[in-house]
Parts: sequence; C-alpha cells; structure tokens
Amino acid sequence: MTEEEKKNVELDENSIENFEKLKESDEDSENLHLLKEEQDDAEDFLKNKEEKEEESNEQILQEEVEHLRDEKLRLLAEMDNLRKRYDRERLDSIKYGSINLARDILSPDDNLTRALEAIPQEEKNSLTIKNLVDGLKMVQKEFATILEKYGVSKIEALNKKFDHNFHQAVVEIESDEVDVGTVINEMQCGYTMYDKLLRPSMVGVSKKTEKNDNNTEKD
Repeated sequence: MTEEEKKNVELDENSIENFEKLKESDEDSENLHLLKEEQDDAEDFLKNKEEKEEESNEQILQEEVEHLRDEKLRLLAEMDNLRKRYDRERLDSIKYGSINLARDILSPDDNLTRALEAIPQEEKNSLTIKNLVDGLKMVQKEFATILEKYGVSKIEALNKKFDHNFHQAVVEIESDEVDVGTVINEMQCGYTMYDKLLRPSMVGVSKKTEKNDNNTEKD
C-alpha cells in the first residue's frame, strides 16, 4: 500500500470517527433538548399546581370571610330587633302600665252619670238641687280631663254604625228612621286608652220592624 493510500485510509477513519462523535454530539444535544422540555413541563406542572392550590386556598378563605360576614350581619340584625322590641315594650309599659287602674276608676264616672240621670226633672228647678247638679257636672268634667291626660278617650257610639271592635250589642231595637245596624241607644259609655280598647260601649242596635219584614216577604 502506497503512502497516499495509507493517508486516504487514515482520512476515512478520521472522518468516520468525527462523524460518530458528531452523531453522538447531536444525540446528546437532542437528549438535552428533550430533558430541557421535560424539565420545563415539570416546572409548568408544579407552577400550575401551586397556582391552583393558591386559588383554592383563596376561594376557601373568601368563603370563610363571606360566612363570617353573614353571621355578623345576622347578629347585628338580631340585636337591632331585640333593641326595637325592648324599646317598644318599654314604651308600651309606660303607656299602658296603668290600664287596669284606668279601667277600674271608670266606675265612679258611671256612678256620677247615674246620679245625674236619677234626679227627677221637676227637682232640678230647685236652687239646691241645681247647685248639686252643677257641682256633680264639674266633678265629672274634671274626671274626664284627667282621663284624657292619660290617653283615655270616650268612644262616640250614638248614631254610628255598629262596630264589634268598640261596641257590644245588648239589645236590638226596631226602627225605620235609621239604617239597620245603627247604634241608637247607649247603656254604658265605652273608652279607649291610646289605641287599645279599655271598655266597649254597651249599646242598642237598630233593626227592621216586623211590619216591614212582613211586607218584604210578601213582595
């Protein structure tokens, strides 16, 4: 083998060796690239996992905050209702604390009214009786003023439509002069204390006469 041939063989061997090295280098580079991609994917996965965990924790914290906020608002509402109820009960206690006493002291006024009605008309012309009547009326007027001072008012019943909230019907009276169900007689005055019924009025209520009822049946 000539020197030139030996050189060509050596060149070929070197080329093959270089090619192998280059090939190995490319493979290593490709492996490194794949490894880098896998590492990036792993980092992205971990990052996404951490972000999801953070979002989940943030959502849990937000839900807890909303729950605590709702509880606080509910407690504030309950406290406000309790305060309002306490204020209402306190005002009712002030307004209606003497309702039983007011109901009991209506009897003296009833007795004054009966005493005035019991005096015969012919005796009212006497000066002595007249002075007595005037004195009783003054006492009765003062009595009414005191009652009004504490929220007690007389129910106006005569010639009014019967109202079961304020009137108690004792008797039915035949009458064609007023509409049926009209109060035409008052046996005992009724009273209210502010917006509560203290005592109903004892009344007589009008109804149709039997004659008119018979005519209506015939018609």
